[in-house]
Amino acid sequence: MIRTEVIIVGGGPAGATCAWALRRQGVACFVLEREPFPRVKLCAGWITPDVFRDLALDPSDYPHGLTRLEGLRLSVGGLKLRLPSRQMAIRRVEFDDFLLQRADVPVHTHFVRDIIRRDGGYSIDGRFFGRYLVGAGGTYCPVARTLFDPVGPRPRASLIVTQEEEFPYQIADDAQASPRAQACYLWFFEDGLPGYAWYVPKVGGYVNVGVGGNAKVLKARGDRIQRHWDRLVSHLEDLNLVRDYTFAPKGHAYYLRRPTRPVQIGRAFVVGDAAGLATADMGEGIAPAIRSGLLAADAIVSGREVSFSDIRRWSQPPLIGRLLAAACR
Repeated sequence: MIRTEVIIVGGGPAGATCAWALRRQGVACFVLEREPFPRVKLCAGWITPDVFRDLALDPSDYPHGLTRLEGLRLSVGGLKLRLPSRQMAIRRVEFDDFLLQRADVPVHTHFVRDIIRRDGGYSIDGRFFGRYLVGAGGTYCPVARTLFDPVGPRPRASLIVTQEEEFPYQIADDAQASPRAQACYLWFFEDGLPGYAWYVPKVGGYVNVGVGGNAKVLKARGDRIQRHWDRLVSHLEDLNLVRDYTFAPKGHAYYLRRPTRPVQIGRAFVVGDAAGLATADMGEGIAPAIRSGLLAADAIVSGREVSFSDIRRWSQPPLIGRLLAAACR
């Protein structure tokens, strides 16, 4: 049996940040991660300067490079808008590996199956024991499924399903002359989609494209996210953003922020996507994940109950955010 003070299940941004914060406070912890890093993680990957502030990092200290998005080009019900942007884009395969290495704690490659509360702590698969447990394993985190879902299941009305792909591609848009100052395209309310589609250029000649929609609304309409993906591919060709490329998208899911879900039960916590913290308008998950990891670490160190009430619910200013969130209903 391997013992520690805190077991963190999941090595993504929430788990790695929690581990980093605990180590800085002298609290023993380790991470259980189901697959070795670096690993491919589909994600639009947009972050703001707030992320680096929470990580106590200057963007220039990030070793893998950033794409600075010079603006957001929105289409909302056919209305064309341009919004200023403080956002940057990273590749999760690089960013997550960087954060986990920076945490500098032991990492065990292990697929978690059984979690048992006993002896004032938590036993995992009869191999690991910790007095505290942090679930940072994403949407399908075993900590959330075992300990939190029976008490406060995440509402199906906030579940977003996606089709997405990230791939190397020569940027075709002549307006995007600088590889480090490019535009992100977002399409809301397209062809009845209860959500939005995106095109995000990234450093190193990569782009990320995808479409996400409210699973409950799609099902009620007899609609499928695949239909909207096919429409996005056609739209990208029409705009000369991506042409003559054979797509192979993959699906994943996440939950938008809802205030009703518990995030702490006893000495167990859920953070990041395991807690369902993506912003209600843009589905932004990295900043809330990192912030929640810090707050969980602080609660463990201080002995106070954790609260995520100060984590931003909106990516855009609230009035704009509420308008965009309406696309998912």
